[in-house]
Amino acid sequence: MKLESVIQTLGQIAPLQLAEAWDNVGLLINPVRSKKVSRILLTIDLTEAVAEEAMAGRTDLIIAYHPILFRPAHRLDASNAYDRTVMKLVQKNIAVYSPHTALDAVIGGVNDWLADGLGEGEISVLQPIPNSDAGQGRLVELKKPVKLKTLTQRIKKHLGLKSLRIAAAAEDTPVKTVALCAGAGAEAFKGVRADCYLTGEMSHHNILGATLNGSHVILCEHTNSERGYLPAFAKILNKALDDGIDISVSENDADPIKIN
Repeated sequence: MKLESVIQTLGQIAPLQLAEAWDNVGLLINPVRSKKVSRILLTIDLTEAVAEEAMAGRTDLIIAYHPILFRPAHRLDASNAYDRTVMKLVQKNIAVYSPHTALDAVIGGVNDWLADGLGEGEISVLQPIPNSDAGQGRLVELKKPVKLKTLTQRIKKHLGLKSLRIAAAAEDTPVKTVALCAGAGAEAFKGVRADCYLTGEMSHHNILGATLNGSHVILCEHTNSERGYLPAFAKILNKALDDGIDISVSENDADPIKIN
């Protein structure tokens, strides 16, 4: 399948106009030589180890959730791991695409997947995008209120984690509403009142403010709120693309934070 056709399909799954204005999404490395895609590798972070995995597997296209090219580059230096990774991918004629916040915002994307692990309830968009049913963050109103402990157990199971960082409010009140946002969600939570906030990371003062106002905070680390979506994304792509394309999830992609 031609690269152009794959990119068109990706844009239909997660329209780039849904991405945040500050984001850098889309085709970030467009190979010099015309490209047909038969192998796609999915990853959250495009590290040098993931790039080596892609090259060893003769990958044609890497779909990296986080854009490896984010800020303007004035020079490429092989002594820098990020620069070196980009240089290797260009040298090997491997394309790189990033959907990032477009995939967060779209219905059926990362945030909806994260919401699916909380239990039965009504899901709505926290920060709607005008003229769209999509937007950043989700608010889940659970059908039945649950204790904080029960909610954390559900999240651990959904994300495949043994531990979470939890800041409990002074009173152990039942949780009926959960505001969530993959990654770093403080901006999406502005002006939103919920019994609990779920995200990957949040600053000390935002956590303190939430708990003092009677809300619990659950943090699962930035990429742990995103990585579990990749197998679901692979299924979406398999259904949307040519049957002849091999789609795999990186084995070297992992959260850099380890809790001992």
